Amino acid sequence: MKTSRDIIVIGLGGMGSAAACHLAARGQRVLGLERFGPAHNRGSSHGGSRITRQSYFEDPAYVPLLLRSYELFAKLERDTGRDIATLCGGVMLGRPDSRTVAGSLRSAQEWGLPHELLDAKEVRRRFPTLTPGEDEVALYEERAGFVRPEATVTAHVQLALQAGAELRFEEPVTRWEVLPGGKGVRVHTADDVYTAGHLVVCPGAWAPRLLAGLGIGFAIERQVMYWFQPPGGTAPFEPGRHPIYIWEDAEGVQIYGFPAIEGPDGGAKVAFFRKGSDCDPETIDRTVAEEEVAAMAAQLAPRIPALPGRLRKAVTCMYTTTSDEHFVLARHPAHPDSVTVACGFSGHGFKFVPVIGEIVADLALNGTTEHPIALFDPLRAPLGQSATPEGETTT
Repeated sequence: MKTSRDIIVIGLGGMGSAAACHLAARGQRVLGLERFGPAHNRGSSHGGSRITRQSYFEDPAYVPLLLRSYELFAKLERDTGRDIATLCGGVMLGRPDSRTVAGSLRSAQEWGLPHELLDAKEVRRRFPTLTPGEDEVALYEERAGFVRPEATVTAHVQLALQAGAELRFEEPVTRWEVLPGGKGVRVHTADDVYTAGHLVVCPGAWAPRLLAGLGIGFAIERQVMYWFQPPGGTAPFEPGRHPIYIWEDAEGVQIYGFPAIEGPDGGAKVAFFRKGSDCDPETIDRTVAEEEVAAMAAQLAPRIPALPGRLRKAVTCMYTTTSDEHFVLARHPAHPDSVTVACGFSGHGFKFVPVIGEIVADLALNGTTEHPIALFDPLRAPLGQSATPEGETTT
């Protein structure tokens, strides 16, 4: 058994790397444990880009966290010199009463966020790559854009190491337990056993295994990201000409996409939002079928007709989704003195990574935070199941 640390962090993807960074910066002796390598492509924190936006259709309660996250992304860039966030503008498209448009407008109005409402003609004028129907509108947000997940994770890992954290990769956790009397925690890995005063669990798609005692039925969903090479070249899709977008059709199906940010031969990335299939993180099918590519191209053809040319690549990732699609972020109900959990980010969490790291550090050290996180209580309805006090395991 290794010497005890102040805090062990399980999982060093987006949330875990940020937590390790913030905790180490506050003088904690941190041990981080990750089953894969740094900034890997086996979970949810990869794919070159993630949308960031403030007019948040999911719920206005997220907006204060987004504002802080924007500040922390900028600080992360300054502290590491890495290119992480690009604010190229974004549109939320659909019918006026769609969740994407109406929900975004609600958040923008409630928080006084700068925005514009554009009719279909104005969308086509400003962004010739987009062809909305006459019954569709868009909310335009100048400060929307994208963040780079691999660069974000790498930056947080870099700062954590500089602050003295010990980060161990390729060392999967098999089990954890709270010591008798709540006097710390013990974590078992494939290689060793470690103890600490407190445990932070950021398990991503491994939440059903590592946090079974929460009593939450996480759905692990296989998602696919696609990069298409426009037949006419990527110039019309460059940042500044082509925005990030989320587009909801009349049936409620959402797609999202990005400018061409990987050069003239990299294509432009697109994906469905919440049209995945159930999977297991250990056995996920990472092969993308021809019919999946065809379905994506068919959705794009009437909306962005200049895009669905040759497929450059297609890559899978995973969502870990709660029943209400909101996060789980709190002290563990069964182990409030010993364990903090950050999970269930439901496919829309990466834009919050740096502020989640700050919140986790607050919770682990103080048991509370000034950030508004009541929405993320693991005992809320409809999650509503009581956590059990047993130790949690994985295979």
